[in-house]
Amino acid sequence: MLGIIIGVGVVILVVAIGEGATQRVTETVNSLGTNLLTVFAQQSRVRINAVSKTADAGSTNRMTLDDATLVGEHFPKTVDAIAPNVNGGVQIRLGNRDSTSQISGTTTDYPYVKNIEVDRGRFFTEAELEGSQKVCVVGTTIAEKLTGDAHNSLVGQTIAVNRQNFTVVGMQAPKGATSWGQDQDDIIIMPITTAMRRILNRRSINMISVRCTTEKMMPLAQEQISNFLRNRHHIPPPYPDNDDFKVFSQTDLLATQQSVTGTMTTLLSAVAVISLVVGGIGIMNIMLVSVTERTREIGIRKAIGATPRDILLQFLIESSILSLIGGIIGIGLGVGGAYLLATFAQWNAIVNATAVFAAVAVSVGVGLFFGIYPASKAAQLHPIVALRFE
Repeated sequence: MLGIIIGVGVVILVVAIGEGATQRVTETVNSLGTNLLTVFAQQSRVRINAVSKTADAGSTNRMTLDDATLVGEHFPKTVDAIAPNVNGGVQIRLGNRDSTSQISGTTTDYPYVKNIEVDRGRFFTEAELEGSQKVCVVGTTIAEKLTGDAHNSLVGQTIAVNRQNFTVVGMQAPKGATSWGQDQDDIIIMPITTAMRRILNRRSINMISVRCTTEKMMPLAQEQISNFLRNRHHIPPPYPDNDDFKVFSQTDLLATQQSVTGTMTTLLSAVAVISLVVGGIGIMNIMLVSVTERTREIGIRKAIGATPRDILLQFLIESSILSLIGGIIGIGLGVGGAYLLATFAQWNAIVNATAVFAAVAVSVGVGLFFGIYPASKAAQLHPIVALRFE
């Protein structure tokens, strides 16, 4: 029964984790909006020399703030708003507490594009963006790191970011972790001009978040942005192999993550099915031993009128009950494990009723399948031979 217990328990637990991960991915995508495109900077296979117009290997990031601004200006019918982004790791300090975190340099359209809220204080203004002011909006994890309590407000306080003093003007509403485990509240959002000039000393940006006018306009916007950046960066064909950027839609990210989750769930479920098969072979062996040990009992039953069908049913029922009990215990372990993961490990684990019923059916089916041979062997025993068996 142990193989059945482990197999059924693991199947239910794995499916629960897979369902939870899928739901988390979907919630993350929906929270950002289904009409969001993200243009990531990447290394191109070629580099265009601005003077000679020749191609060399090993291009670096060439996506700039001007690229983002022009994308927003050139396509008003498909692009509703844009939020360029530059990020990097920093050291932060408040009083005698210090830690590390990530900064996100962006523009004033960021809350609208990324669908975030500031529940305390305010977001930085256009004047602060143009003046490269040292102001920022922080997540609740920053408050926890610097004060020991995520509920404490840092609005109005001055924190050190890479030894430069920044005034906290607002706090982002808690968003929790993404589907891939990234803490969305461990972030310091500041004007992109400040981040590039004062903190990171960079001229390039990491990505551009693009909010399309409608979800139907996303394919057209994706094509327009791709062609525009290729022309602006003088990228030769073939496309998209030579592109120094990558455009993702939320549906692309959702499909990719669900594909990964589905693959892992299938792989782990296959391991659990192997455990079920091993458990079924164990039941078959035990039933074969049982047939040998109960040969005289079988002979007596046949002598007083039991038919081969009666003997066959007797051993099939016994093997099915063994596997069914194992399946029920496995269901208890699987559901209990999912509950523990959701309660103590804060994992999204959703028990699927279909998986539970399937586990019960599989456990009974395993018992029947692997019980057929021992049962048929018992049914075929001759009553005289069985009675004389020692």
